[in-house]
Amino acid sequence: MRLVVFGLPLLVVILNWLWPLPLPLVLKFIAAALVVVAMFYHYWSRLSSGSIFAPEFPRLVIILFNWALGAILFLTLFQIGLDLGAVIIALATWQPLHISVGARETIGGLAGMLAAIGVANALKVPPVRDVTVTIRGLLPAFDGYRLVQLSDMHISRLFPAKWASSVVERTNAAAADMIVVTGDFIDGSVAMRRADVAPIEHLHAPDGVLAIPGNHEYYFDYKDWLSCLSELGFQLLLNSHVVITKKTDQLVVAGVTDRSAPRFGEVGPDLTAALEGRPTSAPVVLLDHQPGDARAAAAQGIALQLSGHTHGGMILGLDRLVARGNNGFVSGRYALGGMTLYVSNGTGLWPGFALRIGRPSEITLFHLRAEKV
Repeated sequence: MRLVVFGLPLLVVILNWLWPLPLPLVLKFIAAALVVVAMFYHYWSRLSSGSIFAPEFPRLVIILFNWALGAILFLTLFQIGLDLGAVIIALATWQPLHISVGARETIGGLAGMLAAIGVANALKVPPVRDVTVTIRGLLPAFDGYRLVQLSDMHISRLFPAKWASSVVERTNAAAADMIVVTGDFIDGSVAMRRADVAPIEHLHAPDGVLAIPGNHEYYFDYKDWLSCLSELGFQLLLNSHVVITKKTDQLVVAGVTDRSAPRFGEVGPDLTAALEGRPTSAPVVLLDHQPGDARAAAAQGIALQLSGHTHGGMILGLDRLVARGNNGFVSGRYALGGMTLYVSNGTGLWPGFALRIGRPSEITLFHLRAEKV
């Protein structure tokens, strides 16, 4: 599969798009070499830091790599489409197969432009997205409760301290009662990211800032990150819950660890443990980084599950493939019996493929409403 993912674009872009262009041979070799270098971006990332998830290059270099990967992806798709169209026309007209230089130049320009738009979309500080959720059994003191979700910030060389500061400022301005972070804070070790994560210490809300780990925390010194995030003021829900009380009304917020945890010798998600001892009359908001187990959560009477992980699929069309890897859940709201699942598109993005087209990043502000009877 890896051979197809990396080999097909090289063959299509170099042999079937670049080589037929009327360029000097030396330029073709230079361009082909640059395509190969771009396709090995994750290998260079591993050399830079020991992990493909943490490219330790200057930010501009990371941006250029992501633009190049996007351009190669789009150009591969466009060239295959152009080839198929040319074959159909040749068969229909019984003429020799021909693709004009102009057509190749057009799809090249379009691929580069789409990749630039995709990277620009990915790098933006996301807007606040308002979502109203009706919750069965929500008691009067919590009718209108405001909760902000951040997810998949992936603080890194691509999303550094300046970006994180802007996210904090915009999140605090939403004036929510509570802030939750559903994992994937970072890409990199504590030593690499300490300065870049520092701004998130300034997130604040009256009922606290709660969080769970995502899979990327396990890739980088999991216990060190738990300690660091606790020092930054996050209350971590590791298969546990908190009870928020207003007057005599209550709301439970529970959190589980990530599904990837057992692969790293850590405790996996345990919803039963997370709910143990909770007041059974209070509705439960569950934080689970990956949405794949949402149906099981619904079966246990959860009112609202907040997840991330998928980045919304990043690109329209690609989101269908991402959904298949997450039991059909990829972006936005899903009704599962009496439970609402919301899958955030993410606040940031993994720096290994940072493009967004049609799946914008978000800071999500939930307005909880009581079900009318």
